[in-house]
Amino acid sequence: MTTTEAGAEARSTPEAGRTPEPAAVAETERPAAATVHGYHDQKAEHLKRLRRIEGQIRGLQRMVDEDTYCIDILTQVSASTKALQSFALQLLEEHLRHCVADAALRGGDEIDAKVEEATKAIARLLRT
Repeated sequence: MTTTEAGAEARSTPEAGRTPEPAAVAETERPAAATVHGYHDQKAEHLKRLRRIEGQIRGLQRMVDEDTYCIDILTQVSASTKALQSFALQLLEEHLRHCVADAALRGGDEIDAKVEEATKAIARLLRT
């Protein structure tokens, strides 16, 4: 099986490439598209980082396709997982510094909603 076939097969299985249920995605109302998010100033760096992680994942596919030793693949899985976790923490920090801090300045119910939203995001990160 080629790497392309393996990738297509992985995407076709229920576990791989699974998209979250709409209720899990839409826990709170999302800001308008014109809103500047906390990661905006680092967008190019984030995209570069995500492309690097994408390369790591493609490397995993290649390793499986080439029948690489299990432990070597698991080592690469661990590195890819850590890279995604590190990215998530950076994004969370930017969200807290920008979005939550901005809501705090405005006050009212918005701050409570942003804190609850951030708390749920942290809980999801801890479950993984």
